[in-house]
This record gives sequence, C-alpha cells and structure tokens, in this order.
Amino acid sequence: MRQVSTFREALQPGTIPWALQMKAISRQEPSRLVKTLTGAIVACGGWVLSRSESDSGLLDILFEFERSSCLEIYSILIAAGLELSRGAHIRFTELCQCTRLTGDVCRDEIVSVDLEVQTYPGDEPNDISALPSQ
Repeated sequence: MRQVSTFREALQPGTIPWALQMKAISRQEPSRLVKTLTGAIVACGGWVLSRSESDSGLLDILFEFERSSCLEIYSILIAAGLELSRGAHIRFTELCQCTRLTGDVCRDEIVSVDLEVQTYPGDEPNDISALPSQ
C-alpha cells in the first residue's frame, strides 16, 4: 500500500484504499440475517460478492458499494440489528465524514467491506465489549 504524502494527494481518487474489515454480533437467526443484510445492501446500490455461514453461527459477508452510499450502508447495518465493534464504528464514521468533506471528488470510489458477524440467536448472552476493536 502506498502512503500519501500530502492532504491534496490524499484527495485524489484512487489513492485512499477503503478496504474495511469489520466485526459485529447479532441476536438474529443466521440465515435470516444473511437474507436481510444481502437485500438491504443490494437495495442501497451495493454488491454482495460472497457470503458464508458456519455451523457455529459465524457469518462472513464480503460486499462493495460506492462511497456516495456510505451513510445508507452504515444505517442499514445498524437497522438490521448488528452491534458493530468499536473499531467498525470508528472506521465507518471516518469514511462517512471523509466522503462528506471531500464532496464530489471521491463519491464514485468503491469501498470493500469484509463483515464478520457472530450470531447468538435466542437468549444466549452477547457482549459487544468482548469483540476485538477491528
């Protein structure tokens, strides 16, 4: 990955890699959550590249979207019942603020998100503080 040396260079399209790795937890049933998230991401103009579900309730969804849709994507993740890790909230906030401040310069850039969700359907306890800050 190439480092940007000036603020002006950072504003040039293609120089900021927005490849996010995020972790979250959810109390929803895994197969229902996958359908909900997939539909919501596509409805916001995103592309679901892959999705998988393990027997332990771990979901992995790889998706992309244009930066102009970052606020909508962030909102649908929360509306779907995900409890994002602290690091995921920070990165998404950075993305949304950066996109807003740079205006039309970078709105068409593509953001890639690798989202890992541990599901705890039913009454099992979940503790967001136990998630890594990623």
